Amino acid sequence: MPPTTKVTTARKKKTTTTSTRKPRTRKPKKKSFTERYKYKIVIVIIVLLLFSPFYYGKIIRTTVSTGRWIKDLFIFNEYPHYEKLNVKVPRRYYVHGIDVSSYQQKIKWSLVDSMNDDGVKISFAFIKATEGVTLVDPYFQRNWRESKDNNIIRGAYHYFKPRKSGLWQARFFMQTAKFEQGDLPPVLDIEEIGNLSKAELQQNVQAFLDEVERKVRVKPIIYTGYKFYVDYLKGKFDDYPLWVAHYYQPKLKLENTEWKFWQHSDKSTIDGIKGKTDLNVFNGDEEDLSALLIQHHLY
Repeated sequence: MPPTTKVTTARKKKTTTTSTRKPRTRKPKKKSFTERYKYKIVIVIIVLLLFSPFYYGKIIRTTVSTGRWIKDLFIFNEYPHYEKLNVKVPRRYYVHGIDVSSYQQKIKWSLVDSMNDDGVKISFAFIKATEGVTLVDPYFQRNWRESKDNNIIRGAYHYFKPRKSGLWQARFFMQTAKFEQGDLPPVLDIEEIGNLSKAELQQNVQAFLDEVERKVRVKPIIYTGYKFYVDYLKGKFDDYPLWVAHYYQPKLKLENTEWKFWQHSDKSTIDGIKGKTDLNVFNGDEEDLSALLIQHHLY
């Protein structure tokens, strides 16, 4: 029994000695200067860049242009506003034009030709020539001559009076407007029914179109309002180039209709013209417009 007791006591002492030993503690590793102040350094660099006269303008320009690029890429604006024109212009159309009459008074066509609002230039102009069987627009001859002299593709239009003979209106129009190779086809402007039935109106319109086509040897363009076209012309004159007035819309929705021109605003501001002016787009590119022009000599 005594030997056993001694062994047990010795084990206890050994256990006690082991458990009371203090663990070693490692000294924390010193951080380098860069590690300790890296966030502060980054902040200081950013502040210096932002407020540096050399970098400030460049950073702002880059930020703004990048932001606009991202916006155009992901938030596509189909109906952007143009500052100089002072109107919204539907996107995806690259050929723009105006139509004018005596309402615009004396026009400085050189300023019309040189105008450019973020890529929007005036390439063509429809000019009022006649109305009914007696009225000639007092500014027609001047506009007809000077628009061509200033590189604007020109076209002439006649305002149709439904109760007057379509044949005689066509002859009056052709006597006033002398079309040439490179001009837009003649235009019939039809906006009123004149207490005629739909059939009577269409018959009189057809008489005008036939006479003009016989004289110029191209199909005339028909101009009218969106609703008027749907109510009185659609289905009867689908073989003729169509010019539609439909304002303040991002898109022109005419099903199964290959329209050529769209008068989308009547409130644009054009250099060289006093007051408001109608603004149009062509449904195609410059080559398509060239193909639509009168290709032959007339006189």
